[in-house]
Amino acid sequence: MSGLFITLEGPEGAGKSTNREYLAARLREQGIDVLLTREPGGTPLAERVRELLLAPSDETMASDTELLLVFAARAQHLAQVIVPALQRGAVVLCDRFTDATYAYQGGGRGLDVQRIAQLENFVQGSLRPDLTLVFDLPVEVGLARAVARGRLDRFEQEGREFFEAVRSTYLQRAKTEPARYRILDAAQSLDAVQRDLDELLPQLLELQRG
Repeated sequence: MSGLFITLEGPEGAGKSTNREYLAARLREQGIDVLLTREPGGTPLAERVRELLLAPSDETMASDTELLLVFAARAQHLAQVIVPALQRGAVVLCDRFTDATYAYQGGGRGLDVQRIAQLENFVQGSLRPDLTLVFDLPVEVGLARAVARGRLDRFEQEGREFFEAVRSTYLQRAKTEPARYRILDAAQSLDAVQRDLDELLPQLLELQRG
């Protein structure tokens, strides 16, 4: 595949969606075909799965159910959106991908990472992001931003310990594979974060040229 697959990761309130739009605009200024998408979701069917995953419910969702739903939505997303875009040579900017599964279901829920890895290989084959931007910030800052946005979804209602585990998992994964990850300080002002993205732009353009 001739495209470039970039994922944006981070906890609640990290500003991934806003900065994804900014990065897309900067790449399009260079005449690059950019596709914006997100997980869970990205297709009509996968968005319906997203609703199941995020909506608060009186019925407690089993962690295994959550994990399988995440990968079911991902399989659809890959087949219908991500892989075709990469095949045509687009830059795909995806708000969360499998690193989020390791962070939320592995770190937060405590599920065995080997089981996640098995599903990753089954659903994705050899496909992995070319670059992952981790928007990192203290848990209390992220949760305060999430609360300020309004009604909390099922994940956002989790406690501090859950999100500390999520953050720790993201940082540990970035440490073990530094060539793929870039950590950005999302506790800064939006202008400061976007200046950091501007500094990354030449590297992204080089990757896109192959």
